[in-house]
Amino acid sequence: MLIECMTMTQEEFSARFKGSPIKRAKRRGLLRNVAVALGNWGSPEAVPALAIALNDEEPLIRGHAAWALGRIGTEAARQAVRGRAEVEEDAWVREEIGGALAS
Repeated sequence: MLIECMTMTQEEFSARFKGSPIKRAKRRGLLRNVAVALGNWGSPEAVPALAIALNDEEPLIRGHAAWALGRIGTEAARQAVRGRAEVEEDAWVREEIGGALAS
């Protein structure tokens, strides 16, 4: 379920959690928490979903996805972060990308 959440659009999130207490957290808050949980889990299984999250419209989600990928640290994780580094414009997300690549 955590990995599935990382790939949901705003519309999918709203439909899936309509009438649920989870909706109160808002998509960005939930996905930020999912990224942190996946980073703490540290499994390479999370890399594909986190790589998708690196392209989310919300900087909060992108930054935490970068952090999580840095924690996982596999070559695939680092490659995803390097790819985002080439196009990222948000200063805070760029800091998280730098930290992920330095770890």
